[in-house]
Amino acid sequence: MKVLDIYTTRFAYEPKVKNTEGIDDVTEGAEFNDCLVAFIQVELEDEEKDDLKGREKKLVNHLKWALRKNGCQKVVLHSFAHLSDSKASFEFTKNIFDLAEKRLQNANIETAQTPFGYFLDLDIKAPGFSLARIWANL
Repeated sequence: MKVLDIYTTRFAYEPKVKNTEGIDDVTEGAEFNDCLVAFIQVELEDEEKDDLKGREKKLVNHLKWALRKNGCQKVVLHSFAHLSDSKASFEFTKNIFDLAEKRLQNANIETAQTPFGYFLDLDIKAPGFSLARIWANL
């Protein structure tokens, strides 16, 4: 699993092109302030390990650390299949995201997910300081 965390003072998206059949239609965008945006690519190797809970826990531990380093309590999970050539299935990736979101919420962290299966217009305002951008190979 590859993760690129970007601390943002503003993150907004608008759904533009639906690229996956059989998912709900999404027409509304959203905007978030003072949050960590986690660009996450779950890889085929993660799925082949057949350890959904273990992979999800590793992701959550990383995100909690990145949130602490940036002094915020809000994270947006964004599926970003451009960090590696390897891609897990849609279903496995979505399961990890849903389980991670639930665990984060149980820790009183505000969470959101961008819509799966869509190309999105993104608007990102990110300050330039050391830990505002963190890359991890989990």
